[in-house]
Amino acid sequence: MSATEGAGRLVKGPGMLLVWLYGVMSVGAVSRSIYQIATEFDRAPLAYALSAVAAVVYAFITYTLVRGGETARRAALVCCAAELVGVLTVGTWTLADPSAFPDATVWSDYGYGYIFIPVLLPVTGIWWLRRSRASA
Repeated sequence: MSATEGAGRLVKGPGMLLVWLYGVMSVGAVSRSIYQIATEFDRAPLAYALSAVAAVVYAFITYTLVRGGETARRAALVCCAAELVGVLTVGTWTLADPSAFPDATVWSDYGYGYIFIPVLLPVTGIWWLRRSRASA
């Protein structure tokens, strides 16, 4: 591997754990949202639509981390920031107005149902992606 190829890799060290966690969250969120939208969408359309948005964000971040390179790193950084804004917004919204969410989303209560991984993951991702740039 040349020095140029190594500099673009995001799947090394903590990046490997991030890819694994984002991959697991992608599979979980995609599966859950497809099932809920197909079977119960009338019950909580906002919650299930937001879970689908979270699934897309998780899948895209997983793809960009695996792809690597500076463009992918910047795209993943933007998505991690958007994810963090989503978790904080939806988490606060679910606490302030629980009646708006008759069923939980991935980002409800700051990810309480997922042992707070949804709020910790983007913070860790932002840290890793910023650090990866500095060490490249």
